[in-house]
Amino acid sequence: HYSIMQVNGLENHAIMIDSVSKRYSMCGARIGWIASRNKAVISTALKFAQARLSPPTYAQIASEAALETSQEYFDAVIEEYVSRRNTLVKKLQQIKGVTVGIPKGAFYCIAQLPVEDADDFAQWLLESFDMNGETVMVAPAAGFYSSPGLGKNQIRIAYVLKEEDLVRAVNILDKALGQYKNA
Repeated sequence: HYSIMQVNGLENHAIMIDSVSKRYSMCGARIGWIASRNKAVISTALKFAQARLSPPTYAQIASEAALETSQEYFDAVIEEYVSRRNTLVKKLQQIKGVTVGIPKGAFYCIAQLPVEDADDFAQWLLESFDMNGETVMVAPAAGFYSSPGLGKNQIRIAYVLKEEDLVRAVNILDKALGQYKNA
């Protein structure tokens, strides 16, 4: 692990933001922290922190307890997500025309599809396609890029499901791509 906070010359430019919702899989718990050597950033953040805004009490209590989470928990979670990632990437790579890299630190991957427009494909999946009564929902990747035009034929797939569900989802995606090309 190498922190941006250690890079010489970035002392006043580096800002580290983290939250329990990401670090401890506590979706919806809007509790986090900011670290920076930039005094103006910290001063501004402190003003927001001292406002009469606060997360619900239950989220505060749960977040405090999460800070005591053992390393064994993280090791098990990492192992599970690596296995899910590997399964998802392997299955996606088996689909003709799909290109996908291996994520190193995320719980999702970006897959390039053999389609012109991932937005249209994603909508078609939800409105016009099913395989034995099931379909999949994907996130068009263009919205995750800051440069216009990037990600137009890419989707983002989170590997938050069990491996067998990921396999089923990719099988559905494979079948959908075959039908979409011919639609």
